[in-house]
Amino acid sequence: MRQWFQFPIVEGDASHQAHCDLPPETYERECGKEGFFGPASHMYHKHPPTGWIEWEGELRPRAIDTNKIAVESQTPWDAALLLYNEQLKMRIWRTQTHMDHLVRNGDGDEVLFIHQGSGHLYCDYGHLPFRDGDYIVLPRATSWRIEVNEPVAMLMIEASNSGYQMAERGLVGQHAIYDPAMLEYARIDDAFLAQQNSHQQWQVKLKARQGLNTITYPFNPLDAQGWKGNLTAFKLNWRDIRPLMSHRYHLPPSAHTTFVANGFVICTFVPRPIESDPHALKVPFFHNNDDYDEVLFYHKGNFFSRDNIEAGMITHHPCGFSHGPHPKALKASVEHPKTQTDEVAVMIDARFPLDVAELPQGAENKDYVHSWQQQG
Repeated sequence: MRQWFQFPIVEGDASHQAHCDLPPETYERECGKEGFFGPASHMYHKHPPTGWIEWEGELRPRAIDTNKIAVESQTPWDAALLLYNEQLKMRIWRTQTHMDHLVRNGDGDEVLFIHQGSGHLYCDYGHLPFRDGDYIVLPRATSWRIEVNEPVAMLMIEASNSGYQMAERGLVGQHAIYDPAMLEYARIDDAFLAQQNSHQQWQVKLKARQGLNTITYPFNPLDAQGWKGNLTAFKLNWRDIRPLMSHRYHLPPSAHTTFVANGFVICTFVPRPIESDPHALKVPFFHNNDDYDEVLFYHKGNFFSRDNIEAGMITHHPCGFSHGPHPKALKASVEHPKTQTDEVAVMIDARFPLDVAELPQGAENKDYVHSWQQQG
């Protein structure tokens, strides 16, 4: 995209530096293209950009409580669909039992974010133990199943038109955020070899092209004796992510990108020191992300920019309107500033609009659109 101007224009009363030294009694709003990477302008308003008093229409900010979606099953293909488009599908799956079959996604690569529980994943490539906070990345058409140590809840993120890649690290180098050498991949270990000894029939439930196919084998098809290459299943835990930080400037969400796929990115917010510069914003800035839908899955901790949001909830902010911190969070950042965040959240930025699936009664907080009006 060619910019109209090759240098920023300054008009009226504006800050010298974005997100710092705001003009007195103003609220900054970033209007940006291409998800914080394209041309942008910063406006300084008398009133909060989220200060609406009424909202009509279906294109609104939403909050979904996945804790109220009580679908439990032995197969992930019964998982509740939450949000979707042609490039991306998000589901929530809960299970308390071992899978007695294999599943295979013929429609796309999969990221499983383990929200709760622990257990063992067995797949074509081998064995991966997992715990809460793990991302497990599965290439398209990988056969897999899990055995649970304790009840499991996972967010399933399907990339329908591409695989997952690491984010470009640029000036900070390839070892920043997380060192690729630290990633754990599926292993052909004793546990994997032992599970091959079953002489029962095994079914593979293949999800592909809007349908489900069942393939039956007279043996366990997870019978690999070895493999080589650079395509595999691997995992990354949020506890191993070292976030980029600036003590004088609030970095945009793109600085926290974990995985990149065609049409969307996955970012991870983990505990970090809050900006110590007294003139820097200490909460996410108001912004119009006019090219991306923004989704946040709240995993654990105190979500310092949000009010009345609990672990296991999802917020969806469609592109095209201003959003930012809730009034209580904005006020607290000035009157009672913290020195550290303790939130963990998964963010999905989708380049194309997301549709909301049909949800069970009570799963969506219909009043979320009015939550920015709470000034107390």
